[in-house]
Amino acid sequence: MSFHLPKIYPITDTTLSSLSHAEQVKRLIAGGATFIQLREKSNSVRAFSTDAAEAISIARSAGANVIINDRVDVALALGADGVHLGQADMPVAVARRLLGDDAIIGFSTHNIEQVKAALDLPINYLAFGPIFATQSKRNPDPVAGLDALGIIKSLNSPLPVVAIGGIDKSNVVGVWSAGADSAAIISAIVAEPAQIARNVRDFLTLTSVQ
Repeated sequence: MSFHLPKIYPITDTTLSSLSHAEQVKRLIAGGATFIQLREKSNSVRAFSTDAAEAISIARSAGANVIINDRVDVALALGADGVHLGQADMPVAVARRLLGDDAIIGFSTHNIEQVKAALDLPINYLAFGPIFATQSKRNPDPVAGLDALGIIKSLNSPLPVVAIGGIDKSNVVGVWSAGADSAAIISAIVAEPAQIARNVRDFLTLTSVQ
């Protein structure tokens, strides 16, 4: 499907923010977010599904896209805009058959070999990282660094590249300059729940700095 991947791509986290996904989405949209991933690593599928359904409803009313991390079943059941899949999740081709051609499917990669293997998959964007050290994952992959983004862009794939991992206001402009089309951000946006909307606005302001 054709979709607009914004330069700022927030990801929710209920543990970091102490807020429901629905409340995070409300605050992210208030700050100007238009494309949001719901990432749930601790709550039950039942609890997540209820929360995610409300989050999707809020986003839809605002014209924003919401995709679900990992859980193709939840995305399919709730009519989310798509999914984000990792290396150990459901195969992309299977997810595409289940979700249809209009679904947005993103795919995580952590080294150049994985990137090359992903170029022929039926995905809408490629995520790559961690670019910097990150606290958002329990067992993060080795830090890839900014130089790897330039290598990925040199492959001349039409797929947009989303950088992830340790990105904050001090380094996001460098991430874009290195070749990323978008920056996925968790901690630097949602870890201070009272500042979520303001944090999004601050990041969006930086998009004009490049």
